[in-house]
Amino acid sequence: MPDANKPAVLVTGGSRGIGRGICVSLAMNGWRVGVNFAGNAAAAQETLDLIQQTGGSGEAVQGDVADAPQRKQLVDFMLSRFGRFDALINNAGVAPESREDLLEASESSYDRVMGINLKGPYFLSQLAAREMIAQIKAKKIAHGYIVNISSVSAYAVSVNRGDYCLSKSGMAMMTKLFAARLAGEGIAVHEVRPGIIATDMTGAVKEKYDKLIANGLQPIKRWGQPEDVGACVASILRGDFPYSTGQVFDVDGGFHLQRL
Repeated sequence: MPDANKPAVLVTGGSRGIGRGICVSLAMNGWRVGVNFAGNAAAAQETLDLIQQTGGSGEAVQGDVADAPQRKQLVDFMLSRFGRFDALINNAGVAPESREDLLEASESSYDRVMGINLKGPYFLSQLAAREMIAQIKAKKIAHGYIVNISSVSAYAVSVNRGDYCLSKSGMAMMTKLFAARLAGEGIAVHEVRPGIIATDMTGAVKEKYDKLIANGLQPIKRWGQPEDVGACVASILRGDFPYSTGQVFDVDGGFHLQRL
């Protein structure tokens, strides 16, 4: 198996946007990358092309994190194709079907958002953690990582995206829970909390956020880029924070700062 000694990471939702930025950054840091996608195989191949341009290696794997059998298939893929499973990046996420006032929001949108954004990562982390623990005990890997990509929506209220906000605030608690449970097993768990990042998801509200950023919404007056998030995740997986777990890493241009 080529590069069998290099660590392997699964990035859910790795075909576009923030996920793509994470995949490329990790490949540049020597990780073999499982690029997960739900339906857009062409986008996943574009990510793989970028990975190869860096001299890195990766493989695409289709799977819907909201579906239990497919979550199991993702873990099995990592083991069969890479021979090891060192890290999981829970990045896959969706916005509501439409932006609706809290009093008008649909149950179908809620179920979809929570299934992909919270339930899927929760149970995929469970599966991944079990496998990482087994590999650590067998001395196949030294330690493991789980990184949850949440959002400033974990605490910033958007009354027309209630389901999305709930999913991200739930992920914040999920990070703490897994961090507390897995620290003694040699697995660090962290939350990366992006702000306004230029992706397909934010494209529909670009004009709105252009104005907000220009008017001082955040101290750093520019849009975030997927590679900004990728750089943060890469630093975590490099082991730059060996005495930390359950940490929140804000990648938001200073949005989180309360200012007078």
